[in-house]
Amino acid sequence: MNTSPNVAEVASILGEPSRSLILTSLMDGRFHTATELAYMAGIKQQTASFHLSKLMKANLIVMEKHGRHRYYQITDGEVAQILESFLTLSRPPEVRSLKQSNQMKTLKSGRTCYDHLAGELGVSLTESMVQEGLIEKADKEFMVSSKGEKFFAEFGLDISTLREKRRSFSRVCLDWSERQHHLAGALGHAIAIKLFEMNWIERIPSSRAVKVTEKGKEGLKKQFNMKF
Repeated sequence: MNTSPNVAEVASILGEPSRSLILTSLMDGRFHTATELAYMAGIKQQTASFHLSKLMKANLIVMEKHGRHRYYQITDGEVAQILESFLTLSRPPEVRSLKQSNQMKTLKSGRTCYDHLAGELGVSLTESMVQEGLIEKADKEFMVSSKGEKFFAEFGLDISTLREKRRSFSRVCLDWSERQHHLAGALGHAIAIKLFEMNWIERIPSSRAVKVTEKGKEGLKKQFNMKF
């Protein structure tokens, strides 16, 4: 008798194209309605609702109901991390239109990886922090230097509080499009939130892609010595 978890069941759920598109759309870390997810996956809302039910039963997503509306989100960071690993192993999709090509370039340029920054933006920001001596890579974690402790405090981040969170503090995350590491964990999340709050980066509608604003370019050049 097999007493191991049913891996085949989860694999079959992830193997359905529309469900995988829904999950990657939810990798922006936000809540979305079935209508929004149907649009992102290019399917009908009724079909999206069917797939969302399957994903909920597999504990890959959660749902919150507010009034007549239902909102869906990836269950937690651990699920997002597993999905990101699948993306790293997967081949890039075949480009069949100019629109798809532009969407892929935008996503590659900068995006959210659940709750932190990824793509060229996330990797470049991480590399700049390493070169500036704020963090240094150590196996599966980035270590914050004494210079980094002071810098992040002046930048408005409470490092002590971030260390106390029940999650990885500064995890190394492999970027599926860049094939290089970027900063994840509580520190990566806090930096992303701070950049959004300062309007240095902004989301691109109906996508998990993000772009750097003109204000952000100046700020990132000054604070992190990034080049654009």
